[in-house]
Amino acid sequence: MLRWKIVETSSVTDDSLEAIVNEWTAQGWTFEGMQFAMRESSKRPAMAFVLFTRGEAGRGGDGGES
Repeated sequence: MLRWKIVETSSVTDDSLEAIVNEWTAQGWTFEGMQFAMRESSKRPAMAFVLFTRGEAGRGGDGGES
């Protein structure tokens, strides 16, 4: 089973985004991508969503997927 982790941040700087990626990949998550929410009045993003995935063994008594 594939699990997703989405981390939202309003601090959209290289340092804060790097810290998020390093923190979650150190915990076993795989970085998948980043999405930005823009402000109309600025070229700088207002928010970022950092996307991670991790595979986990299936949970169920039927010997399901792992």
